[in-house]
Amino acid sequence: MDEMASFENLLAGKKVLVTGHTGFTGSWACLWLHSIGADIAGYALPPETSPSMFEATGLAKNTATTLGDVADYEAVRHAVSAFEPELILHLAAQPLVRRSYREPARTFMVNAQGTAHVLEAARSVKSVKGVLCITTDKVYQNNEWPWPYRENDPLGGKDPYSASKAAAEMVIQSYAVSYPWSEGKGPAIATARGGNIIGGGDWSEDRLIPDFVRAVVGGGELTLRYPDATRPWQHVLALVHGYLLILAGLASDDPGAVARAWNLGPQDIKQYSVRDVLELMSGSWKRPALEYMNNPLPEAQALALDSSLARNRLGWLPVWDTEQAVRETAGWYRDYYADPAAAQAISLAQINAWRAGSQ
Repeated sequence: MDEMASFENLLAGKKVLVTGHTGFTGSWACLWLHSIGADIAGYALPPETSPSMFEATGLAKNTATTLGDVADYEAVRHAVSAFEPELILHLAAQPLVRRSYREPARTFMVNAQGTAHVLEAARSVKSVKGVLCITTDKVYQNNEWPWPYRENDPLGGKDPYSASKAAAEMVIQSYAVSYPWSEGKGPAIATARGGNIIGGGDWSEDRLIPDFVRAVVGGGELTLRYPDATRPWQHVLALVHGYLLILAGLASDDPGAVARAWNLGPQDIKQYSVRDVLELMSGSWKRPALEYMNNPLPEAQALALDSSLARNRLGWLPVWDTEQAVRETAGWYRDYYADPAAAQAISLAQINAWRAGSQ
């Protein structure tokens, strides 16, 4: 049995609660989980954008959904106890750096306190065997150094978003130590730290690819901040693949093998800047007018992850390099705007292409 079939078979039929399932990454995760026969329920706020991946792919019609805020503990607890999941994929978050400057208290409430609410609810419902909490590469204390960060490097955060996610990691660590799964006091808990994701179906604010799409479709200008900043760009399916591998481990007879933090970063040796990605998108679709921002808010200039642990222990390896990830992303939007009703078929075809490349 190949690696892909092995972890998918472990998840088939499992009851999985996905928080934040109405968002971009949550929608891709639910599509993949649906396709392998997992029993999914979701807890999230309504989609923030229109269009949205959740609506466009038909997930709104075939996924049991509870609309609610992770900042509301009683609502979270009720959703978990009502569904009695075996696994929880905790994606719900305030994920936007620039919004975190405008709404710092809300960002901390959702990302740190919301994580505590999910873990407390999971601890109170005995069916829950494992919880995977999604944080970010930005949890690391960024020293702007040239080598990649490893899972045991110090955490920190200069902006409210990064700090809120580092705080969430502290919450997770506390629950893991205080209520160990090995003593039956709580579920096994893992975290996954990924970089800047791209892929079809993202229409969020203040993100390079959605801003590019809006400029192409609307005929406006694309405003860039820090065009020469490098980021660990990767396709959303690279992260979803990693998440499902970790969830399968949490569902196995030895959840302790994966109950830890995992970096899931791109494998490219070459560093790609915002400008590089923009040029790749333009070459794969259309080129909008460009404008450079004069006084952007501060953001880290360089950040990379060492993902050797996930490669060696999980067998995780991104199928598409950055250039192909950008081409697939451009192709998704190009095909979607040619026929919006085909969004689910386009997305499932990309999932299947990723599967084929992993075998």
